Amino acid sequence: MLKFNQKISEELAPYSTINLMLNFDQRNKSRLKITLDNGQEAGIVLENGDSLQHNDVLLSNPKRAEEAFVIRIKAALETVSTVYCDDKLQLARACYHLGNRHVSVQINADFIRYQHDHVLDEMVKGLGLNVDVEEAPFEPEAGAYHTASHGHRKGHSH
Repeated sequence: MLKFNQKISEELAPYSTINLMLNFDQRNKSRLKITLDNGQEAGIVLENGDSLQHNDVLLSNPKRAEEAFVIRIKAALETVSTVYCDDKLQLARACYHLGNRHVSVQINADFIRYQHDHVLDEMVKGLGLNVDVEEAPFEPEAGAYHTASHGHRKGHSH
C-alpha cells in the first residue's frame, strides 16, 4: 500500500499534486487510511501527535521515484457552529467558556467557530450571542503546546 509520511514545502511539490479533502477529526489523526481519486488505497502515517493542516503537502514513499505521489490536504466542509459578533469582549468571553470545556475553537477577528454541538450552542446563546449552524471548513487553533510543525511537544503532561 502506498504511504504518505513526509511533509514537504509547497515549493518542492510538483505540478501533479492531488487534493485530498479531510475534516478536522481526520486531519487530527497521525494514522489514516485514505482512497485516492484513482481508487488506489493509501495510508497517511505521521509521527505520533503530529497533525495535518489545510494546505499541508505530503509526499509518498514509492519503491521507484516515478511512482511518487504528492497530495495537498484541504479542509473539508463540515457542520460547525459559528458565532459572528462585532463585540470583541463578547467573543473573548465565549472563547473563555468554550476553552474552559476543552473545545477546539477557530478564532477570527469577527467570529469564532467550533464543531457543532447543540449543548455548546445553548451555552453560547446564554451568553447573549447568536449561533449560526453552517457548513464551513474548520481550522481551529493548534494549541499552546504544539510546535511550528504542528507536532505535540514531548515531555508535556497534564
